[in-house]
This record gives sequence, C-alpha cells and structure tokens, in this order.
Amino acid sequence: MLYRILTHPAYGGAYTYGKTEQTVHYAQGGHRQSRRRKPKEEWLAFLPNAHEGYVSWEQFESVQHTISQNLHVRKRTRVTPHGQALLAGMLRCRRCGTKLNVRYTGRLGDVLSYMCCRGWLDNGLPRCISFGGVVVDEAVARELLLVVRPAAVEAAILASKDEASKRDQVLEALERDLQAARYVAARAHKQYDATDPENRLVVDELERRWNQALQRVRELETRIEQQTQGQSLHVVPKPEQFESLAADLEALWQHPEADALLKKRIVRTLIQEVVVDVDASAAEVVLIIHWKGGLHTELRVPRRRRGQNGLHTSVDTVQAVRVLARTCTDEVIAGALNRNGKLTGRGNRWTRERVTALRSHHHIPAYRPPQDEAAWMTLTEAAKFVGLSPQTLRLAVERREIKAEHPLPEGPWIFNRSDLQTEALQQLVERVRRASRHPALPSTQQGTLNLSTT
Repeated sequence: MLYRILTHPAYGGAYTYGKTEQTVHYAQGGHRQSRRRKPKEEWLAFLPNAHEGYVSWEQFESVQHTISQNLHVRKRTRVTPHGQALLAGMLRCRRCGTKLNVRYTGRLGDVLSYMCCRGWLDNGLPRCISFGGVVVDEAVARELLLVVRPAAVEAAILASKDEASKRDQVLEALERDLQAARYVAARAHKQYDATDPENRLVVDELERRWNQALQRVRELETRIEQQTQGQSLHVVPKPEQFESLAADLEALWQHPEADALLKKRIVRTLIQEVVVDVDASAAEVVLIIHWKGGLHTELRVPRRRRGQNGLHTSVDTVQAVRVLARTCTDEVIAGALNRNGKLTGRGNRWTRERVTALRSHHHIPAYRPPQDEAAWMTLTEAAKFVGLSPQTLRLAVERREIKAEHPLPEGPWIFNRSDLQTEALQQLVERVRRASRHPALPSTQQGTLNLSTT
C-alpha cells in the first residue's frame, strides 16, 4: 500500500489516465491476457499540478528515481546489500514454512542471529525457532567450499575453452562480414564505372554508395585487427595452472577484507534455499541445503550458547595468559599482550579487566604472591635463586641446558623451581664459578692497536 501511494502521480499533484493496457499473448496452446504498465510518454492523459499534492512534482520525481535505483540494485544482485549475514533471505523454517528474519544485536551490532517470527509479527502466534548465525554461516561456507573444490579445476578449464571458442566465433563472424562488405564495394565500383559521366545525379548517388561500402570495409578491417591483437595478447592458461584454484578460492574466502556481498552472490549461485530446524534435545541446528542441481545435504551444527558470539580469542593467546598468570598480575599480562600485538576476539587492545574476564571464562587461577617458597619464578627471581646473572641464565636456556617457558617473544621467562634444582644446573653454576676465578688480565706481550697521533 505504501509503495502504491509513493508511486502514484496523485502523490505529486498530477492527474493521469490510461497508464496501463491489456495485452494478449499465447502460451501453452492458448491465449493469455495480462496487464502492462505503459511508459509516461504513452499515457492518455497527464496533467501535472492539477491539484495540490502531498509533495511537489520535483520531489515526486526524486522519490521515483530513488525507488527505481533500489529496485535495480535488488534485481541485479539478488542479495541483501547490507549486513554480514551470509544466508539472509535463504533460510526457511521447517516447522511453519516461512522465511527466517535476521537480527543484529550487541554493542557494536556484530552479534548475528536468525529467528522465525513472521507468525508472531502477522498473527501473534508463538515464535518458532531462533539461533546464532555465526556458526551456521561458517558451517554452510565450509560445505560450499567442499562442494566447489572437486569441480573447480574442471569448471575453470571449461570456462577458458568456452571463452577461447567465443573469441574465435567473433573473429569468424567479422571475417564473413568483411567478405560480404568487399563484395558490395566491388559491385558498387562496377556500377560507378558503367555509368555515363554526363548523368550527374546517378553518378553522385553511385559514388556515395561506393564510399559507404568502402567505409564499411575499413571499419571491419579495423575491428578484425583489434580482435586479432587482443587474441595475441590473451594468454590461454594451461590445465596445470588451475590446480591451485580451489585453494585460492578458500584463501580469498577466509581473507578478512573479502567482500561480504560477493560471498552472498556466490552462495546464491549454488544454493537454492536452506530448510532449518532446531533439535532441542541434542542442542543442534539442523540444516538441509537444497543445491541448485537438485541435490540435498543435511548438516548438524552445535547450537550457540547464550552470550557466545563466535568471536573467540586465539588459542595461543589463551595459553600465553595461562602461563603468565603463574608469576604476573593481570595488569602485567595485559601490557605483555599489547607489546606483542595480541588482540581480543573483537580486535580490541588488552586491559586488566579483559584479562580478568578471560581468566574467569577459561578457569585460569589468578596470580597471588607466594607466602613461602614459590613454585614458579621469573628470570630475575630464578637468577637470584641459583646465584647467577640473569643474562647467563637466559643464555643457558637458549642453549637448552635448562628448561623454561617463554610464551611471548616480548614477555617474561617463566621457571619452575624443580627445573632449577637439577644436576645440569649445578654443573653450570660450577663452570661459571671456575671461569670467574681466572679472569682475563692484560699481557705485556699482547700487541695493541694504539696509533700515534703526532
């Protein structure tokens, strides 16, 4: 109703009549009638400013242009141009048969979920199903890449051959046109030569036709030359060059700067729709993918828990926090993570509060100053414990004479007390002490590099 109001000329104060007409066409052995909307030039009556409109006629035309552009974009892409939802408009509820809606929540609007609420919106019925959309989109994307991978090389080779065949067909058609144009030019030349020069009107007309035929020949020769040069510059790929096509597609798909609109177009090229349901007993989302070729694939995806948005901190970062929490406070851990360029699952820098939340989620105990002998030590504490300098102890660790953990390149070393009480460490301490008893002293027989300045 709103669309009809906004597109009716009366909205802009114009009187119109005869905007549509009945047309008859034949289909399936009989005639069919249909209504066709005529362009504005064919309307029977069009009187702008016939009465007071809701908006001016200029504003009305601007509204029509905006609506037309929106329709063109929708018809051209056939996908939802906004949002990161990969399956927007493609999920159908298995229980009621209606399409699922997309919802974005969270502080940044990056928490995606799908829900079947059409019955509730239209008739006040209970909502059918709802689930997180990140894991579902990832599962369908993985299945799509698996389907494309076996046929990617063959499809690329066929596409290359088809493109080369089309170029050859275009060149052959141009050569046939050139042959016909040369025949027409030669015939026009003969007619011109056979004409009496005193008949000026006939001579002028035949000369004009001859010039047009020669111009047509020159145009075709130029097009053939350009087509030939384009084929010589075009390098036909070999079948071996297509072997990495599937891997390249997967790498481009996983790239963080990949266009979401392009992904949606790829999905809609291969998938007709996805019928979805929720298995509450198994806590799974059941997906039945209907491919364009007529095949069906069933997927079962673990249902996202409440508060989980699919943006997880990397495993190596969690392990680094687990190791550093033995000797460092949350504030020190946050500083070490920031120095090493580590980010949270949402791409933020680390703070003491975020480290605390991470530890709580992964059940990592917080650091507490030891009351007696500590089981874990830093490099400075370990060097003081064994009686060596920190540099000597670190060099021994790098030579793998002593065990230690170094979770971050720009972070502290973590030592276990049991590793500092081994026989290998005692031998190292004794070796360092013996070397310190015989320090290097200057020798009178040693040459120097002192140069005279006089």
